Amino acid sequence: MLHKSLNRSRWKPLLADWQQVDWLLLSIPIGLTILGGIMIRSAELNQGLTDWWQHWLVGSIGLALAMFIARSRYENLIQWHWLIYGVTNLSLIAVMGIGSSAKGAQRWISIGGFNLQPSEFAKLGLIISLAALLHTRTASTLPGFFKALAITAVPFALVFLQPDLGTSLVFGAITLGMLYWANANPGWLLLLISPIVSAILFSVSLPGWFLWTAAMALIAWRTLPWSWHGGLGAVLINFVSGELGHIFWGILKDYQKDRLILFINPDKDPLGGGYHLIQSRIAIGAGELWGQGLNQGTQTQLNFIPEQHTDFIFSAIGEELGFVGCMCLLLIFWLFCLRMVILARTAKDNFGSLLAIGVLSMIVFQVIVNIGMTIGLAPVTGIPLPWVSYGRSALLTNFLALGVVESVANYRPRLRF
Repeated sequence: MLHKSLNRSRWKPLLADWQQVDWLLLSIPIGLTILGGIMIRSAELNQGLTDWWQHWLVGSIGLALAMFIARSRYENLIQWHWLIYGVTNLSLIAVMGIGSSAKGAQRWISIGGFNLQPSEFAKLGLIISLAALLHTRTASTLPGFFKALAITAVPFALVFLQPDLGTSLVFGAITLGMLYWANANPGWLLLLISPIVSAILFSVSLPGWFLWTAAMALIAWRTLPWSWHGGLGAVLINFVSGELGHIFWGILKDYQKDRLILFINPDKDPLGGGYHLIQSRIAIGAGELWGQGLNQGTQTQLNFIPEQHTDFIFSAIGEELGFVGCMCLLLIFWLFCLRMVILARTAKDNFGSLLAIGVLSMIVFQVIVNIGMTIGLAPVTGIPLPWVSYGRSALLTNFLALGVVESVANYRPRLRF
């Protein structure tokens, strides 16, 4: 008994800095990273590539950084948030000047042979900046609401100009989630996204656009302090947005339009823009209930899906692990999100709670869009599946974000669940 007590006393000082860490929350990304490496190896088995062990190596580095951040006090980020915001925007400007181009966009900066994607790290920079702003001045007032939007506008515009539509949409999801948690009126959030909806409906369904615009006018009348002026402004903004959307749609060439709507009918261009989606759906359908087995998927092993180890890794999971494997993966992500909500509710202050919600919004949006595009429910946007898809900058960003929320967990009041 004395020997066991001495062993515990030796380990106790080493674990003291991580006493309140949410070990379940930490173990889920570790398991997802391991799964990602296994599936990446399967997707590249006949190509002789070694991205799978690089995935694990970068994941190990990310985990070490996350553990270091978890023992550091997250409150210190408040005094550094303007510096973080400045570095975030400067890195996005730098990539436009000295960055490497790929697939029509400038997104990478090469440092010592390692390609960094600043837009990925900018996600965490935005989360920290918004949390620092909103923890003292909530979004329950219009000045606070618009100030948060102004903070988001700069990195959003810089990423959109790269162009990187997928990441800019992630910025939007992060902002909406954090504004909602910071007590923004839900009606304001609907008004915020209403121009995008109007731009789509105006070209697709005029009756639908009229109904949407009327609904937005009613919401503006009920939620904005200017009543009738707000309602009329909402009508005007939605009309202008709809007309601009119609004009821009007419300017686009046919192949550009196809890229935006091809997910609805990929068979329209089976050897071009629809090829990814068709092959991905075939692969997932071929997995049936239990899957064809690891390293046994025909679509995966015969390389029918280009870049399957990155954005389309879910199709490999669907083919080789089947419906059961896909549902287990979704259940794991659901459990992760549940722990994040619990953490946000039990954080000791608003800053920590907002950090957790920001990371949650980022992960949830990426999971929904990535899986949605692989099964044909969303356009192909180049958004990776967190911790599973190959992508070193994305993987590091996710682990850094995990470290921040684990710091929130580590320094919260002691609770039992």
